[in-house]
Amino acid sequence: MSFIGRLFATTNLEKLRALSKQRILKRALTGKDLIAIGLGTMIGGGIFTTIGPGVHMAGPGVIISYLLAGTASFFAALSYAELGSMVPLAGSAYTYAYATLGKLVAWIIGFALLFEYGISAAPVAQQFSAAIQDLVHQAFGITIPLWMQQSHLMIHGAWWIPANWDIAHSQVDVIGAVFVLLLSALLSIGIRETATTNNIFVVLKIGALVVFVVAGISLIHPQNWTPFIPLGWGNLKPFSGGGGVGIVPAAALVFFSYIGFDTATTTAEECKVPQRDVPMGVIGSLAIGTVIYCAVAIVLVGIMPWRQVSQHNALEQAIAPLHNTFVNWAIIVGVISGTTSVALASLLGQTRIFYVMARDRMLPPFVAKVHPRLQTPVLMTMLTGIGVAILTLIVPLDNLLNLVNIGTLLAFIVVCAGVIYLRAKRPDIPRSFRSPFVPWFPLTGIVMSTFLAVYGLSQATWIWFVGALFVGLIFFFSYGFHKSDPSRIGPVPESEALPPLA
Repeated sequence: MSFIGRLFATTNLEKLRALSKQRILKRALTGKDLIAIGLGTMIGGGIFTTIGPGVHMAGPGVIISYLLAGTASFFAALSYAELGSMVPLAGSAYTYAYATLGKLVAWIIGFALLFEYGISAAPVAQQFSAAIQDLVHQAFGITIPLWMQQSHLMIHGAWWIPANWDIAHSQVDVIGAVFVLLLSALLSIGIRETATTNNIFVVLKIGALVVFVVAGISLIHPQNWTPFIPLGWGNLKPFSGGGGVGIVPAAALVFFSYIGFDTATTTAEECKVPQRDVPMGVIGSLAIGTVIYCAVAIVLVGIMPWRQVSQHNALEQAIAPLHNTFVNWAIIVGVISGTTSVALASLLGQTRIFYVMARDRMLPPFVAKVHPRLQTPVLMTMLTGIGVAILTLIVPLDNLLNLVNIGTLLAFIVVCAGVIYLRAKRPDIPRSFRSPFVPWFPLTGIVMSTFLAVYGLSQATWIWFVGALFVGLIFFFSYGFHKSDPSRIGPVPESEALPPLA
């Protein structure tokens, strides 16, 4: 086979579908569980982390930003649902890309998913840190030293150049970094999120947001909603980040809130009826999450002038005038439980992605080797945890959010393209769920995701992503390109086989 042929070689769909019928992982999840898993990853870190910065970027118009990001996610969700019902395997967009667009694209998407799952735990950990600090201050009157409260690098000039960092006057998020390391250690020794535990977290998180909406209605002043778009739509120049303010750059930022609905596809091998459960989980969690986000945004910007909204604990600050102890504690508990479950799910989801890539020999098998006694991929989990902890410690929140978003938007584009490709090349494959209006709906998803990535994210974000991708491609051509074989799907020789994840 030629070099180009090997570069874009795809896996065999029939073999993938046959592999999905092998019960390597226990099939115990239903569609309702997948909705809860999607909500468990979506709700928590996203809304609590982005609502404050989003309001400062768009004012009351942040409501439109959430709708814009949700609409782009909706079109991608339809494509995820179709591919997830066709190829019900772990690996999410990576697996779909390998089956449709080839080895190179699959590896790039696997790399992008590192941003979506692995790195996304970092901003969530920073929000957890802020909630814990607020809890300790309210309960015990203790304020931790300023230098360890949050990640805030003092920078002169371009922030992506380390030489410009003013270390002496910077802050680091110690609590967030330790939090990530503790979660990684728990995952390594076998503490894993079960469907039941996740459902409890979902109830706590949604309950906290419902309490905020219901309690906050009495504090709404309609004049706070005007002017509705005080900062416009943003400076719509490519790679400008929208000029830093406006509805479009805010949409690119709050898009982080929607990351997680596709987590349902990473558990496809553990569903009782994946052809039915995966579409239900993907679309159901996205729909419920969008309604909740918009309700919270409407109430928040109605309670107080948008310029006064806190960027770090917006909901707690907004509801404080009620002087209601139950409401205050409900929101704090919701933030803590939400960020904990989201960070845990993100780190756990990353192990699934790395495991599948190692199974395909895109990564060395030892990276995802399962510990014989603990039955967890200890090395991979801890390496991921250390990397995420370092990011939590030193990289500012907004920069982390944008890095996560660029990887996710790229995954959305590939998944939508995969649906169009398979409809044209393999119309014969059974599809228990079919995205409507193909190719127009997937094309709309591609256009909207590309628009948010190009016009909503800054040049610095693209430089970091492209630079990291370049390093990743060096590794791909050094190892994955030669070792992976699309024709070899499923069990590998006993001498190098990876045991199934527990």
